[in-house]
Amino acid sequence: MTNETYEPKIIGFLCNWCSYAGADLAGSSRLKYPPNLKIIRVPCSGRISPELIIRTFREGADGVMMLGCHIGDCHYSTGNHRTARRMPVLKALLEFTGIEPERFLAKWISASEGGLFAETVQEFTETLRGLPLLGLGLGDV
Repeated sequence: MTNETYEPKIIGFLCNWCSYAGADLAGSSRLKYPPNLKIIRVPCSGRISPELIIRTFREGADGVMMLGCHIGDCHYSTGNHRTARRMPVLKALLEFTGIEPERFLAKWISASEGGLFAETVQEFTETLRGLPLLGLGLGDV
């Protein structure tokens, strides 16, 4: 597979209360973004463990997005604080396991930021296209 035909597989863990609603707004507003993203709706970004992110890469994802509520706006009070504290450890763990940290994106997107959601998916897809093929996949995501 050449980089010209390479279409990265992206898994997105989206918070039900903010980021998933932002994705819905992007869709209902007919904003264009690449179809590379498969969305998994989760109650809170704080529920996504570093182990799940690593497993997602092992299962064949080329990139993983974890999108949640802005800090201070978590429906569960502190879930996104937990996520923010985990990110430096996760990035180091990715590097240790041979996965470029650029393949993981954590971002805060609210329900009213459909444009930011579409822009984020576009930029992340382009970032992944610029990276060498990962080749860790044990399955097909």
